[in-house]
Amino acid sequence: MLSELKELFAVWIAAVAAAIEAIVTGFAPRRRVLFVEGEPGNFTARVISPRKGAVLRPFSFRLVNGRPEPAFGGEWQAALRGSRIEVVMRSDQVLFRTIDFPKAAADFLDGMVRAQVDRLTPWTAADAVFGITAPEPIAGDRIALIVAATSQPRIQPLLRLAAGVGAASVAGLVDPGDASQPREPIKVFQRSLESAGTAIDVPRLARRILLGTSLAAAASLAVASYVGSALDAEQQDLSRQSAQRRGALRANQGGGSAETLLAKRKQTQPSSVMVLEAISRALPDTTYVTELRIEGDKVQVVGLTQDAPSLIKLMEQSPQFARATFFAPTTRGQDEQGERFHIEAHITPYFGSGS
Repeated sequence: MLSELKELFAVWIAAVAAAIEAIVTGFAPRRRVLFVEGEPGNFTARVISPRKGAVLRPFSFRLVNGRPEPAFGGEWQAALRGSRIEVVMRSDQVLFRTIDFPKAAADFLDGMVRAQVDRLTPWTAADAVFGITAPEPIAGDRIALIVAATSQPRIQPLLRLAAGVGAASVAGLVDPGDASQPREPIKVFQRSLESAGTAIDVPRLARRILLGTSLAAAASLAVASYVGSALDAEQQDLSRQSAQRRGALRANQGGGSAETLLAKRKQTQPSSVMVLEAISRALPDTTYVTELRIEGDKVQVVGLTQDAPSLIKLMEQSPQFARATFFAPTTRGQDEQGERFHIEAHITPYFGSGS
């Protein structure tokens, strides 16, 4: 039952999270715009993931001091507002270096590359921006990767352009340029433009929040209803099992009470102390008991004596025991002063009744 409740609670949490995600993603930037650099400083803008509406034709412009020439038209301004801009940079404007590290450094590559930027590039760590390819294994238990780097002043016009058009973020990509070994583009930099605001449709936001709250409330009611029904069913099942066990207990007791059963068991089961006392009375003083085992109505006695066969007769003469016999051979050790005996006898009902 507990595992089912945990699983149901997890489903409920997922439903609420999905509702919240639906609210958030409704206002998250979904448009992706590509700026492809041709000649240095010249770009062509393309919409890669258009929203609903007409598809914009590519727009070419020159970047001058962070401003496009010619300026973007109204449709392009609307398309760029809140978008994710990806700038495909010219490979001759980026510095490439191939380096290698021990395989154990795979989880710390960014920090290790940053520590060597001064040596790998003409810029300091504060002035450089860089990206790396996925590491590839090489000989000597090492890994190799490509570093693509450029300077902060090189990307500042791109950042001003993206902020000026109200983009949500901007990233710079470059192709490593190895045709013999195709690779994914390297992301040289990425910036989130927090100051770039996107106009929020307040009524639409309110409707989405209301929808998410309604979904969460409906999920809560469903969970509460299911849990209540499940607990009622479990309580009824436990009550039924308890009644069945009480009936079975009364049947086994034959109508008697628990006190009667305990008294009966006390009368029918021999006491270990009483059995030991009866044995000590039956056996002579020259006999020593080293082991005593009681199993049901049988007792087994192991010890040392001077005349083992006589013990059988003595046990038989006791009213507490019957059918005494040896259950193992009688032996005499080199260092022992008597015979080691193993006698088994039945405890008589006379003894067990306590009379």
